[in-house]
Amino acid sequence: MDQPRRTARQRLVIMYAAMFLVSGAALLALANVLGTVRYTRLAGAGPDLREQLAGAEAAQTRQLLAGSLIALAVMAVVSVLLGRSAARRVLRPLTTITTATRRITAENLHERLAVPGPADEVKDLADTIDDLLERLEVSFAAQRRFVAHASHELRTPLTTIRATLDVASAKPQAAAQTVALADRLRPELDRIESLLEGLLMLARAQHGALSAGGDPAGTAEVELGALIERAVEARGADIAAKGLTVERIGDPGRTWGNAALLGRLVDNLIDNAVTHNVAGGLVRVSADRARIVVESGGPVLDPAQVARLGQPFQRLGEGIGAGSGTGLGLSIVAAVAGAHGGRLELRTRASGGLAATVTLHEWTPGGVHR
Repeated sequence: MDQPRRTARQRLVIMYAAMFLVSGAALLALANVLGTVRYTRLAGAGPDLREQLAGAEAAQTRQLLAGSLIALAVMAVVSVLLGRSAARRVLRPLTTITTATRRITAENLHERLAVPGPADEVKDLADTIDDLLERLEVSFAAQRRFVAHASHELRTPLTTIRATLDVASAKPQAAAQTVALADRLRPELDRIESLLEGLLMLARAQHGALSAGGDPAGTAEVELGALIERAVEARGADIAAKGLTVERIGDPGRTWGNAALLGRLVDNLIDNAVTHNVAGGLVRVSADRARIVVESGGPVLDPAQVARLGQPFQRLGEGIGAGSGTGLGLSIVAAVAGAHGGRLELRTRASGGLAATVTLHEWTPGGVHR
């Protein structure tokens, strides 16, 4: 069983109170010792006088001890209250740093803590975090530039290869082997382009580029129902070819984010449910405001394998659709959901198949509801 965590403020309060109590106890002990010394000095007086003085001294000592104990108890309470106030004042800059650091994400790495005050340990900590944020901002900017450049540089040779194949196979004197080779290479080029597009989309979502240019200002209100309807219609031919039954349940709501990325999220959910389904199977799309659940039929799956499907290049070792696709579909869903402050949950269905649940922030007329 986990032990309750003790905060730094609690430790400071306990330390202040303990120091006061130890000091107070030491003063009481010293007063008692001095009283004993005074009593010893009475040994030279006469018996009657010594007895009277000893009685008065003992009564005075008892009164002093009782008063001291009461004062010590009162001051112990006061020391705890003063210790809490002092600890709060000492830790206030750290609380400010913690709150500001938690507020900074990949979308606002340009912000800095900029903690004012004297050059002490707290200021050094804040300046160190600011330096770290600056390095992260430079690193994220470099990665986003790489994604943008890679999108152009990698697509260009693929387009050139495809055009060369088309020209070579379209020539009247083209050999049968050339035409057959072109027919075999085109699906591979399609696969490479799909893989490239998936990698770029994954990188874009993982680095928080919610808009086409990586600008958070490009986000907008998004109707989830329209995205679901468009995704189902786009896979209409494949759904008909497999004889799948599509059920739509619930009332989709709205969320706030990048329409292109959220559209890809819904497309991948539907595509995964269609591709890895059985002939004559079921695709059930349930929506409750900003929560979407896509269920698909199929064989009973291993929960341990299903838990890994949200990671890149993870495929089921056996079963329907094993080895097909790029292995990026659900990892893109997870990345896009995470970039919008949501999450993806995968679970097996008792009757077979997979259930993928995406939970996003709901958009209401008053703003984003978390």
